[in-house]
Amino acid sequence: MIAKQLISESIIPLKTSDTGEMALNWMEENKVSHLPIVNGDHYIGIISEKDILDLNNFNEALGNHKLGLDMANVQEDQHIYQVVELFDKHRLSLLPVVDKHDKYLGSITLPKLLSYLASSFSVNSPGGVIVLEMSLNNYNMTEIASIVESNNAKILSSFVGAHSDSTLIELILKINKTELEPILQTFSRYDYIVKATFGDDEDTEDLKERFNSLMNYLNI
Repeated sequence: MIAKQLISESIIPLKTSDTGEMALNWMEENKVSHLPIVNGDHYIGIISEKDILDLNNFNEALGNHKLGLDMANVQEDQHIYQVVELFDKHRLSLLPVVDKHDKYLGSITLPKLLSYLASSFSVNSPGGVIVLEMSLNNYNMTEIASIVESNNAKILSSFVGAHSDSTLIELILKINKTELEPILQTFSRYDYIVKATFGDDEDTEDLKERFNSLMNYLNI
C-alpha cells in the first residue's frame, strides 16, 4: 500500500484567500485539527487549529498573515510505513500527499490510516492474540510460525515492537483460533516468554471494542 491509495476524498484544501473562520469551520466539519493550504494546485504547507487561534483577526484572509506553516507531506509513491512514521513524527491529524513537483493530490486522515491498519492486522477477524517477549537475536519467525502451525492454527498477522532501552522485542501474533492453550504449551516447551494472551470470545470482543473506541474518539 502506498500513500496515494490512502487519500481521503473528504478533505478540501484551503486557499490563501480563505479566512481563519472558514478554516476553523472546515476543521470542525472534518473532525481534524490541521488543513493543507494550496496555491492553485501547488502545496504550500499545513496550518493547525492553534495557528489560526493565534491570529489577530479570523475574518482576514490567511494570506494576509505571516504563517509559519508545517511543510510535512508524503510523496504519492511512499510506502505506508513512511506514512505512519510521518504521522507520529509531526503529530498530525492528516498528512498531505504530493507528487514530485509538489502538486497537491489529497490528504490522508488518521481514521483512514487506522482503518487500513486494522484491516491489515486482522483486528476484526475472529481469533486470539499472543504477545511474546524475546531478545532480537532469538527472533526466528520461521520457528514461531512452525509452532503455531503444528497446533493446526495459522498466523493472520504479526507486529514487532522494539524496546528503546534494550535488545528485547515484543512480537504480537494474531491467530485464527481463540483456543490458545495448546499453542501456549508448545511455546513454553520451546522456552518462549508469553507476556499476554487474548483468547476467549470475551477478550476478542474486548480488543475489537477498544479499537472501535479509538476510532470513535478520532471521529468526535
